[in-house]
Amino acid sequence: MGKRTKIELSEKNRKVLEKFVSTGSHSVHLVNRAKIILALDTSNGRRPTRQADVAMLVGISRQAVNDAKKAFLAAEDVSAFLQRKKRETPPVAPTIDGELEAHIIALACSKAPEGASRWSLRLLADKCVELNYVNSLSHMAVSRVLKKHNLSLI
Repeated sequence: MGKRTKIELSEKNRKVLEKFVSTGSHSVHLVNRAKIILALDTSNGRRPTRQADVAMLVGISRQAVNDAKKAFLAAEDVSAFLQRKKRETPPVAPTIDGELEAHIIALACSKAPEGASRWSLRLLADKCVELNYVNSLSHMAVSRVLKKHNLSLI
């Protein structure tokens, strides 16, 4: 069986897309995708709008129209098409893991270093780097760790 290239919406799917476009609070990206599919629909004898005209109508590139069409044809159903893909990993890996948190807390609970009356955030950050727990660490990151565990240095 060949790949589908035409978009033929059922009456139910068309109503879902029309409702999505006209009601609710959705991201512009998703509303534009719904508008594209509605414009390219060939069901019930409709003539699809040319991709170049759809792009001009929606205010996006022709490639974005083509990408939305491909995504719709590949999607399981309309609701899957109208949701953004969730990231599997964060954009930046966290620098502080559970082990480093434990080291920071242990240091904060230990006796202050020689020449200091108590630990400061900067002293803790510097000591973590000195002990090779991490390559670099800001005092604000140390502060967030201590706040997360309801600890203070005072």
